[in-house]
Amino acid sequence: MSLPTSARLTIDLDALAHNFAVLRAQAPGADAAPVIKADGYGLGAGPLARRLWAEGAQGFFVARLSEGENLRTALGAEHPATIYVLDGFLAGSGPRLAAARLTPVLSSLPQIEAATAFAAASGHVLSVALQVDTGMNRQGLTLAEARAVAQSGDRLRGLDLRLVMSHLGSATSPADPRNQLQLGRFAQVRNLFPGVRASFAASAGIMLGPDYRNDLIRPGISLYGGGPEERPDPRLRAVAKFEAPILYIRNVEPGEMIGYGSNTVIDKPTRIAVVGAGYADGIIRASRNGGYGWLAGARRAVIIVTMDLIALDIGDAPARIGDWVELLGPNVLLDDIATAAGTVAHECLVRLGGRAERIYLGEV
Repeated sequence: MSLPTSARLTIDLDALAHNFAVLRAQAPGADAAPVIKADGYGLGAGPLARRLWAEGAQGFFVARLSEGENLRTALGAEHPATIYVLDGFLAGSGPRLAAARLTPVLSSLPQIEAATAFAAASGHVLSVALQVDTGMNRQGLTLAEARAVAQSGDRLRGLDLRLVMSHLGSATSPADPRNQLQLGRFAQVRNLFPGVRASFAASAGIMLGPDYRNDLIRPGISLYGGGPEERPDPRLRAVAKFEAPILYIRNVEPGEMIGYGSNTVIDKPTRIAVVGAGYADGIIRASRNGGYGWLAGARRAVIIVTMDLIALDIGDAPARIGDWVELLGPNVLLDDIATAAGTVAHECLVRLGGRAERIYLGEV
């Protein structure tokens, strides 16, 4: 019998559809445009978008212009989705945005000026969205700038304003007062642009209540199984399952060290499995601090993570060389691994699968 030689990443599109339905059910009456930037959080924007379109997605958000172009190609003519580009209108991007029928999210006065100049020079009416900063201090017009744009009929000349939006900075903490502060400011934004559709809530914001949901929700990390409050949510299913084979099994005596340096010292007789994945495959090195794998029906503590190999304490598990160890998935929860690594679920996902075999379940 041949043994597996590389890790594998399985993307369960039925689980994706389930999570999408859960999130949409929280916002009845609102449309949904999933966030699939960074190549669908590392899981493949094309297959994800095609399945989400089949499930009723109205459009998609990406970050880069090139991501939008690639997604338009992957969707094809049979999926005429609205594709919003969060980077907005950058210098020289007009012809490419128009050719791929992309909707830039304008977040500054210079971007608005560049977009209107392109529209005037080309005779092309450009569909756009407008982002206003309500307290995150990252992207978006100030409230004063938004007010000036709204009050001047010429500032958006040649542009078809389809959406006004903002982004919550503390939605993963529902009791944080910044949520209410931003909500009040976004109400002002909506009043500046009557009749224009509004979007405020990403994954965590969707769960804050009806005042935050508006006309269009933007589900992101929770589509892929990440809890909206950065902890596991039983309503959501794991979309990504990352597994690697056992390459070696060995016994280590007390006082022996494992891996590089002298920091990891074994204090009792330990049976370890060395599996064929590491930080070169996207497993974050710091996840050894409380991280775990799943083998033979139980959690197995991660001892070390190196570039190509991970060692786990497998105790007396009935394990053999070639057995698969789950390092992320239904039994190794995304938010748990993020907590162990001292990061967020988003980072754990986007790092995955650079050289792993990739398998899609439930493609359309």
